[in-house]
Amino acid sequence: MFLKRITYRRRGKSRDYWALVESYRTPQGSRHRVVGYLGELKRSERTGWGRLARQFDGKAAARVQQLTLFAEPPDAEPVPDRVEIDLKGVRVGAARDFGDVFLGLAVWRALGLDEFFAREMPEGREEVPWGVMACILTLARLLEPSSELHIEDTWYRRTALPELLAASVEQVNDTRLYRTLDAVLPLKDKLEAHLKTRLCELFDAKLEILLYDVTNTYFEGLAEENPQAQYGYSRDHRFDCKQVCIGLVVTPDGFPLGYEVFAGNAHDSTTVQQMIDALEKKYGRADRVWVMDRGMVNEENLAYIRARGGRYLVGTPKAQLKHFEAALLKQDWHSVVEGVEVKVVAGPETTDTFVLCRSAARREKERAMHQRFVERIERALRRTQASLERAKKPRSSEKLQRQVGRLLAQNSRGAQAFDIKVLPNAAHPSGLKLVWTRDPAWEQWAAVSEGCYLLRTNLAGQTPEELWRTYIQLTEVEGAFKAEKSELRIRPVWHHTEGRVQGHILFSFLSYALWKTLQTWMGKAGLGYGVRTILEEFARIKACDVLLRTSAGREVKVCCITRPDSAQKVLLDRLGVVLPERLGRPVWIPALVKVVPAL
Repeated sequence: MFLKRITYRRRGKSRDYWALVESYRTPQGSRHRVVGYLGELKRSERTGWGRLARQFDGKAAARVQQLTLFAEPPDAEPVPDRVEIDLKGVRVGAARDFGDVFLGLAVWRALGLDEFFAREMPEGREEVPWGVMACILTLARLLEPSSELHIEDTWYRRTALPELLAASVEQVNDTRLYRTLDAVLPLKDKLEAHLKTRLCELFDAKLEILLYDVTNTYFEGLAEENPQAQYGYSRDHRFDCKQVCIGLVVTPDGFPLGYEVFAGNAHDSTTVQQMIDALEKKYGRADRVWVMDRGMVNEENLAYIRARGGRYLVGTPKAQLKHFEAALLKQDWHSVVEGVEVKVVAGPETTDTFVLCRSAARREKERAMHQRFVERIERALRRTQASLERAKKPRSSEKLQRQVGRLLAQNSRGAQAFDIKVLPNAAHPSGLKLVWTRDPAWEQWAAVSEGCYLLRTNLAGQTPEELWRTYIQLTEVEGAFKAEKSELRIRPVWHHTEGRVQGHILFSFLSYALWKTLQTWMGKAGLGYGVRTILEEFARIKACDVLLRTSAGREVKVCCITRPDSAQKVLLDRLGVVLPERLGRPVWIPALVKVVPAL
């Protein structure tokens, strides 16, 4: 059952009326029967009648679950299977992005997100289903991340999503997109649980080991309406901007399991217990291994994990290496991979196992950093000394000491290499002199400890090589943050209130789930891991309107998909994706009625 447009023309003018029509089969083929005439209808009234017709027809659920690639518009006049075409009237209309949105939509449906929203947010009185709007927001963040206004003005109208999702360009506006952020945010926990279940089904994701890390994203405004926006330690080196912190938990394969948003001034170690509580609330308490970097570690957090029957493998603060100086000097290291050596050492007053690790690449990096900071401090001290020698009047000792303190604070990695003193100098007009010496003990310790780090765990029965390989998987979290920041642009540039920022981060999390799923799909197909490269290549596949003039003078519009080239065919075959040859059914183009003025 569907709506059918009936156009009457009289005295050079046309008027559209609508009828509720059902389709039935006869020996001669499909026929239409008018159930009731509805007269003239506004757009909102047509939407309501169309939804009612689909409910009567029993196809509402199917509509949500399947791609509407070949769905005929409810008000379209059917085009015969055979028409006579006037070749002189063949034209090509609008071309729209198809390949990348088709691939993104396939991943969306592979993760069962269409079913999730159909179940959790069933269609009601809204003009566009919430699940469709959530899909648009997620695909936009995946394919061309920008503002909601950009989606309305530019991106959505030049894609084939209006046909694929049955949501017109006029229906997708920034107001409806913003309302979707508000409407979907309360489903955050359910979304995370759904993704966890689906990823386990698709890729057999292992949940025994959880990798946890924290990053931050900053605001360029005052963010006065967001209490979580605070000044804090910025990994983006934007200490002049307020920020929020984001804690992310992933599996060893990099699949996201959950995230939490914290105030911008929260220290990493203060987020650990909150994240553990949040994960246990969603998935229950289990025998999990928490892998975290040294910024998360303090005795209180480790005791909290042990009290809940959990296990951990964590990095330790650099200062703890001092307790193992003798072990660092011994030559009983075991090679794990080229350039990396490990060994187990006894811990001080604890039953935990400690693993010393030494990396040649990391040693070269830290040595270069130490040298750079030491040289920077020494150059600044020479400039300060030269300034004292040029002075014509007395200088303040307190002011000079504060200047030296700021210098050391700005170059903390090399600060301990110097012993600096501000001494009186009666023989010079400045009355002061700056004296510094290099500390040989620091240089000796730096030579021993550069490239070394210490792991701590309460796991039993594992070799140091196995522990190191487990810990090094934290790079998966770093890769997730890199993708979120650079590829998916998680920074909430256009949002200021707490709820909108939370909603924006939620859809960034959803888009990363699609990103990681596609990346894993590509890896299994032998296509590498360059997701953006694949998406850009698929974006070259377009949907084009072909306009055909019939011998009867009317025009038919057929939306055709451009044929993939040889390289694109290889990608499609590897991924197992089959593109349609056309989008939707041929439709008649309404004739333009020319009104001739009366003489």
